[in-house]
Amino acid sequence: MKATGIVRRIDDLGRVVVPKEIRRTLRIREGDPLEIFTDREGSVILKKYSPIADLGEFAQEYADSLYEATRHIVLIADQDEVVAVAGASRKSFYERRITEHVEEVMRNRKPFLSNTANENPPIEDLELSSQVIAPIIVEGDIAGAVIMLSQEGKSMGELELKLAETAAGFLAKQLGQ
Repeated sequence: MKATGIVRRIDDLGRVVVPKEIRRTLRIREGDPLEIFTDREGSVILKKYSPIADLGEFAQEYADSLYEATRHIVLIADQDEVVAVAGASRKSFYERRITEHVEEVMRNRKPFLSNTANENPPIEDLELSSQVIAPIIVEGDIAGAVIMLSQEGKSMGELELKLAETAAGFLAKQLGQ
């Protein structure tokens, strides 16, 4: 655990303010769910909750299936980072932060298709020829995105867009149960 040197008091309603600097660094926004943990030493740990990460193996299996059908790299991300990878080295993508562009696509709640090389990559320092991003929306809330990438000069079209949207819809239904 890393000390910040910041001390906050609990108010009469049991609330604690998480400082702006920490919220900015950890990408915690108003309304984001936080999971609360305790350990044996009496520490209270707050962790940003990711329903997509809770799907774990299921999300990975879906990514694998989508890759087998399309031969495009498939990433499944929560609101902050990649939680499942298929068709590429796991260590190249897993737990890497998504870019502001992917966050914007999720906020707009509309899928994105680009066949322009290296335009707004979903991960920093990534070479790609085309991409599709489909937001995962659960009961009106943004949960993450399904991202398909091509690094081999192959362009993507309506088929890949529909496949990514279908995957996003299916994962949303799994989260909404």
